[in-house]
Amino acid sequence: MSGDLCLANAQLVLPDRVVTGSIAIEQGVIAEISEGDRVPAGATDCAGDFVLPGLVELHTDNIERHIEPRPEVDWPHLPALIAHDGELASTGITTVFDAMRVGSIHSGKGRYIDYARKLADELLSARAEGYFKISHFLHLRAEICSETLLEELANFGPEDRVGILSLMDHTPGQRQFRDLGALKTYVAKKRGMNDAEFDAHVENLRGLQERFGQKHEAGAVIEADRLGATLASHDDTTAQHVERSAENGVAFAEFPTTFEAAEACRSNRIAVMMGAPNLIRGGSHSGNVAAEDLAKADLLDIVSSDYVPSALLLSAFHLTRVWEDLPRAVATVTRNPAKAVGLNDRGALKVGWRGDVLRVRRTGQTPLLRGVWIRGNKVG
Repeated sequence: MSGDLCLANAQLVLPDRVVTGSIAIEQGVIAEISEGDRVPAGATDCAGDFVLPGLVELHTDNIERHIEPRPEVDWPHLPALIAHDGELASTGITTVFDAMRVGSIHSGKGRYIDYARKLADELLSARAEGYFKISHFLHLRAEICSETLLEELANFGPEDRVGILSLMDHTPGQRQFRDLGALKTYVAKKRGMNDAEFDAHVENLRGLQERFGQKHEAGAVIEADRLGATLASHDDTTAQHVERSAENGVAFAEFPTTFEAAEACRSNRIAVMMGAPNLIRGGSHSGNVAAEDLAKADLLDIVSSDYVPSALLLSAFHLTRVWEDLPRAVATVTRNPAKAVGLNDRGALKVGWRGDVLRVRRTGQTPLLRGVWIRGNKVG
């Protein structure tokens, strides 16, 4: 369903400037943008609140938190998906690429089982039935150091409209988990491993990388092309990692862990994405490079909420203070992520584009979300 809407007397965050004006949405798309504080009959008076595009989220672990609210606790998928959708809508996210792991590990205590195909079927069915408030696409997180990655990827086809395939390598001692102490703390809390179990877990994962790493990386790149998915890298740490990403045809880098990697991404025209929690907290929980430091060095293009959905909107206003440029900051959570995955109908306030918009009031340093519309229909 597409609605009609007029938001007036607002601070419109356009791609290159902020103006006082009104925005009219008709049949789900932006029909008119006008400057001035006039409030036409039937319009909503925004009383000077900001109006900006709906947020576009490329990488969120939130869906996994809903289907497994505690370790080893399985939750029914349809209600989990609906709750996930509603939570994202309540934070201003209007388009999401739902991240699902592909690549099982059956050996050792740190097991991961195949769940993505079943969950994707349920998500696609719910989308077709109109159960969701916001737009959902698939993001397959391809763990190359696993036992069954290529078999699991073969179960997906172009008809699934997979939007992103990201190359993951969580082998201990490199990339995100160069610091084994940080990994041990994380795994011990999540999986309840003692010292001996953790050591066995590390050796098992290292063995999987040796057996499958190169084969699975090459195969996943081929699969991304077959699926028509945008290819992303994950946790690039060195210039060599980025060079390999460039050779693979990666469009954007998720969470590079060092300045070296971020600078290499810029040299190779690979967009840099960092996590909003890193930005808001002032640093990485794994001890990697701080997102704000990359922003100050002009090495940040896209922000992802990662594991805190509400952090995405907060990060845009945080970056506004860093850059003193609200349109540029808003673009990191709207137009830039949409562009990275080839969505050319959303992410900016432009005539003819989707009427996915937010009304936001700034309260001190905190953005207060006052309305969310999808194609002109209020969903939050």
